[in-house]
Amino acid sequence: MNDLPVIQKTYDLIKYYIPILNHLPRNHKFALGDRIIAELYNLLEELITAQYSANKLSLLKALNGKLSVLRYQTRLLYDFELIGTKRYQYVMQYLNEIGKHLGRWIKHQSKNQ
Repeated sequence: MNDLPVIQKTYDLIKYYIPILNHLPRNHKFALGDRIIAELYNLLEELITAQYSANKLSLLKALNGKLSVLRYQTRLLYDFELIGTKRYQYVMQYLNEIGKHLGRWIKHQSKNQ
């Protein structure tokens, strides 16, 4: 498949992150873990939808905010000591790369309008 880099990065993050989230302690899995999982799946779905949408820019700008929510939720996991430093850094690296790709896509779409 020839996916856009932002879609492939999001897909790869989901493959890495969801097994970790599924093993959170029960009290955090349902409160925070499930929210992050839902946000990750929504992010992937909306990126794919944006790829085929005529009005990409508004969709992409909204996704930028959702990406920020994921960053904060991940930071909460780390601050609650539910994920280790290496996993936290790895996930944040993915989120930052996704953000860079998304930013480039937004910039490109802004020029085309």
